[in-house]
Amino acid sequence: MNEDTINLLKECNAGCKSATSSMEQILAYVENQKLRDLIKEYNNKHIKYGDECHELLNSADSDEKDPNKFAMAMATLGTDLKLTINSSVNKAAGLLIDGCNMGIKSLTEYLHQYKAADDNAKHMTKKLIHIEEEFMKELLEFL
Repeated sequence: MNEDTINLLKECNAGCKSATSSMEQILAYVENQKLRDLIKEYNNKHIKYGDECHELLNSADSDEKDPNKFAMAMATLGTDLKLTINSSVNKAAGLLIDGCNMGIKSLTEYLHQYKAADDNAKHMTKKLIHIEEEFMKELLEFL
């Protein structure tokens, strides 16, 4: 694997970790069963996808990339504060939609940044973007 391929897979893996962390945090505040089920479904998709990226990185003898700890801590604090004040279904869905938008934007930027990545890594990144788009579309019902 070339360096761009490894870097793109690392970003996908870190994005999945960040997404699952956020979904699990938000899930603690959600009482609506339909929304809970949707979050769990997409959390499982992100876990599975992150595992696939991790396996590919392992096969290339490369380490994973963890999300920025400070950014994750600030996001956790902000989410906790927002949902403690207002834990409505539409607030939780809105936060998840914001996360999907951020993931789509970041992953698209990484596709452009790591142009020399192999086709498999690019396909995986596009698939993850599609998962984010699907999740966002399903969340719109809860706004």
